[in-house]
Amino acid sequence: MEAVIEVIKTLDWSPLWISLKTGIVATIFSFFLGIFAARKIVKASPGVKAVLDGILTLPMVLPPTVAGFFLLLIFSRRRPFGIFLYETFDIKVVQSWLGCIIAATVIAFPLMYRNARAAFEQIDVNLVYAGRTLGMSDLKIFWRVVIPTAGPGIASGTILTFARALGEYGATSMLAGNIPGKTGTISQKIAMVIQDGDYLTAGVWVAIVMAIAFGIVVLMNIFAGKKMKQVKRW
Repeated sequence: MEAVIEVIKTLDWSPLWISLKTGIVATIFSFFLGIFAARKIVKASPGVKAVLDGILTLPMVLPPTVAGFFLLLIFSRRRPFGIFLYETFDIKVVQSWLGCIIAATVIAFPLMYRNARAAFEQIDVNLVYAGRTLGMSDLKIFWRVVIPTAGPGIASGTILTFARALGEYGATSMLAGNIPGKTGTISQKIAMVIQDGDYLTAGVWVAIVMAIAFGIVVLMNIFAGKKMKQVKRW
């Protein structure tokens, strides 16, 4: 126990702060992009919906390293788009915190999109018709009727998105690297200390991640419980 306390006292907390900052920013981007995409896909024709849904969900089923490979091809300073960003706007994505955000957003986005889409598809269309009868515009109906009704599903998707962005490893390692104090996240720190044979420090970080993950699951269950509060169960 004394060894654990000593490790905690000397622990470098930068991976936690980097992971939290990355998770929050990636969740914000995924939230708005996921809701926008879900709204468009729900209204699309079956054929278009099948193709676009497959593309948007692909990062969730591919190994993160594969997604990281494609991101590296896009944003590398040896590639046209990466060169354009750097020479025109002085934006460097590879081996930067921006790379952490982009990688986490790409990997976590499908969770937000899928949850938002599922929530939208369960909304009673009569609520939309009622809004139109009252003279509300489609945009107003979306924000005043659809979003509040789909709120629990969207909230669950947001929580899961944050959890996924917080623990992202594969794509982040390839795009942003593992620079201590800059791009080194919790997942990368655990892998690094295990390679060094420091299982005690790795165990402390694992315990921290498990505590955060447990809190996230509890929050998700609370939102789900509120949604099902008025539903009679067998």
